[in-house]
Amino acid sequence: MHVKIEDWKNGWSGISIGIDHTEIDHFIALLKMIKEDPEQHFHIASDYKGTGGIGDIEIFIRSANEKHNMNLSGRSLAPGEDINI
Repeated sequence: MHVKIEDWKNGWSGISIGIDHTEIDHFIALLKMIKEDPEQHFHIASDYKGTGGIGDIEIFIRSANEKHNMNLSGRSLAPGEDINI
């Protein structure tokens, strides 16, 4: 897995997560685990090598009193491809 931060130079940043094919089933299993047991959570943690960056990403079930501040999107579009709604 590879995670990076992109500074958009406008007060916002992007985070990209590159996952190996071999990690997909484990990631899905962890998501299913927290779906079945909302009290659980899991982490995507750094190896803490290099000059710094993202140390940890915690994945958990949002509580009812925590407002949404992000949304999921669909797959990426190819150049010239239309969004079919």
